[in-house]
Amino acid sequence: MSNEIVTVFRSHLRNAELPAYSEMAERMNDLARAMPGFVDAKTFIAADGERVTIVTFTDEDSQKAWREHPEHRAAQRRGADEFYEAYSITVGAATYSHSFQRGQ
Repeated sequence: MSNEIVTVFRSHLRNAELPAYSEMAERMNDLARAMPGFVDAKTFIAADGERVTIVTFTDEDSQKAWREHPEHRAAQRRGADEFYEAYSITVGAATYSHSFQRGQ
């Protein structure tokens, strides 16, 4: 069994109030969730405006299919051209996972 693949996408927007960015981000979220092997995605916004999105796929092939999806590629280019002041992407295999849920 292969390890889950976790992508951490950190970004700062040029202008956080751009409706076009919100529309694109929502579409990418919907598209990722529809991809085979999708596990989870969450976005957090820090007090300084940094956005962190964590996306998990079941395996490397699923993550690569998402990374290479034509609509996702177009959104990546558009993001760099229009929306982002800065961003970084880190991708890695989960080597350990543990969870706790009260009451279970």
